[in-house]
Amino acid sequence: MAGTPRIALVTYDPGGVESRDRDLPVLVDALREAGAEAGAVHWDDPSVHWAGFDLALIRSTWDYSWRAEEFAAWAERCGKVTRLANPVDVVRWNADKRYLGRLAEAGVPAVPTRYFAPGDPVELPADREYVVKPTSGAGARYAARYPAGERDAAVRQAERMHAEGFTVMLQPYLTGIDTHGERALQFFGGRLLHASRKGAVLAPGTPYDADKVAHPGLQPWEPTAAELDVAERALAAVPGQPELLYARVDLVTGPDGEPCVMELELIEPNLFLWLHPESVPKVVEAVLAAAG
Repeated sequence: MAGTPRIALVTYDPGGVESRDRDLPVLVDALREAGAEAGAVHWDDPSVHWAGFDLALIRSTWDYSWRAEEFAAWAERCGKVTRLANPVDVVRWNADKRYLGRLAEAGVPAVPTRYFAPGDPVELPADREYVVKPTSGAGARYAARYPAGERDAAVRQAERMHAEGFTVMLQPYLTGIDTHGERALQFFGGRLLHASRKGAVLAPGTPYDADKVAHPGLQPWEPTAAELDVAERALAAVPGQPELLYARVDLVTGPDGEPCVMELELIEPNLFLWLHPESVPKVVEAVLAAAG
């Protein structure tokens, strides 16, 4: 039918197993019911004609962080022939977690982070619990929590990450996570959509290369005024003031008892629509408007 918006919900190839994206079939069905021609498409499928879509909506490209250069090249190509959400400049900026340092420089409360590129000696703290993870990662892959003074396992992790080309991130483990959890504030179409809270992901003694439950104990959450303020400040600090169709701001409680940014998810954040079904119509409305 003429005028029917064509929307690609961009995802990953799970390799013959069931996709972990519980929201994808819900969103595909809801968009089709709203009159769109929508479907799930693998970002790395060479047969896809991206120019045939009015909107390529990145949803669950959850293997991108291990294929960062390939993914960035795809986003560049796709963004030249159709509308890509979020835009390619945002994808490039957000794919490298050194953005946390840039947020801090802009005055946004963020988890203190040090970075060690391949070849740099990694300096590990002896007086506090800490976290080691890569600047390109998702779902707590290659992330581990170490007690104060632990060196051997952390050094082996850093050496492997450097050997594979990853920059190492070093952060203090903020114990407020154990008490208050991690809060995820979801934005869509420029406004707060919903919020969720989950428990601590990194258990002491869990190897960095072990599978982890990415969202333990997830439950709906009503964000505080302070949390909403920090989230909005983080989004305002994204370079170039781009138009963000979607965003998720992950917050934890800092040493001062105030919220600070753990991660700013602007590429492929899980929307948790299965937990917030009331948000589906709002997402559909915003996606259709973006495909306009």
